[in-house]
Amino acid sequence: MTVCYDNPNIYPEAEYKKRLSEQKRLCEILNVPLIEAVYDHEKYLRDVRGLENEPEGGKRCEVCIGARMERAAAYAKENGFDYFTTTLSVSPHKDAAFINRKGEEIEKRVGVPYYYADFKKKDGYLRSIRLSEKYGLYRQSYCGCEFAKREE
Repeated sequence: MTVCYDNPNIYPEAEYKKRLSEQKRLCEILNVPLIEAVYDHEKYLRDVRGLENEPEGGKRCEVCIGARMERAAAYAKENGFDYFTTTLSVSPHKDAAFINRKGEEIEKRVGVPYYYADFKKKDGYLRSIRLSEKYGLYRQSYCGCEFAKREE
């Protein structure tokens, strides 16, 4: 297993760096390799242009999630990984059915199997909270993008 940290949606950059630091710390604790994608917030803004007023979980999220999953699949193919997936389905604000459909579409197009999951099932979200407490991890109060932060 390898973690790919690809979050160009996170704003401001200081928040991105704070979350990246926590991800690095957790990967070190768990002895899991971490790949950091390029932080290109301007590209994210171009990708979601016109969707700024969508609610969290709406079309803006679909575009953001799809782009990140697409890059993960491409990385997996280029580097010989057996599967790709995303942990986003652990959030009660994210639609696991959409995420899994998107994963299936990308799998067919890119040629790397997608690992289907709904990580919030079987108390997955609660478990994520407990693990965060156990390791003293920072837990953010919004997905990361400035548009969702406005909804708080």
